[in-house]
Amino acid sequence: MSELTLLALRLGFLLLLWLFIFGIVYALRSDLFGQRVRKLPTDAASPAPAAAFPAAAPVPVATPVASPAALTEPVAAAPFTGGPGFGDSGKATAQNASRLVITSGPKAGTEFPLTAESVTIGRSSDSSLVIRDDYTSTHHARLMLWNDEWMIQDLDSTNGTFLDGIRVAVPTPVPLDVTVKIGATSFELRR
Repeated sequence: MSELTLLALRLGFLLLLWLFIFGIVYALRSDLFGQRVRKLPTDAASPAPAAAFPAAAPVPVATPVASPAALTEPVAAAPFTGGPGFGDSGKATAQNASRLVITSGPKAGTEFPLTAESVTIGRSSDSSLVIRDDYTSTHHARLMLWNDEWMIQDLDSTNGTFLDGIRVAVPTPVPLDVTVKIGATSFELRR
């Protein structure tokens, strides 16, 4: 082989090596810090800013949209409806659930007051409840009021969200004093 051919092969191999390195760095960055948020361009035809309207409680979509990957994964046939003894009195609503209590994990014993706002849970610093452990996704789950009832929604996390030991596949009502497990942290909604 000529020296020119060897030089071209070496440069091609070096370029390929750098492409692999940049791919690994990009994957690590997106796993640690999440996907980049792009701001939408503002134009004169856009509606007035949200600050011009009075604040309203967030209203979730009635039917969640499943990703194509979620359609091929096996999921529980029916959402969690509570075990024996839960009934209607066990539902966590805006009137009877006033706090979120962490029962196990690094922040065990910590209490958070519940308001009408959704509680986002994950490793990301922009989450309402930040859980820093290896088993929690960047944006792991959301606790939200839906028709005056507290619901837990898994946000396509890697390790899943569990309600009383059952993996949550769809937005599911959370009864009072029932354990929700995210990563190494467990919490309950209490009066």
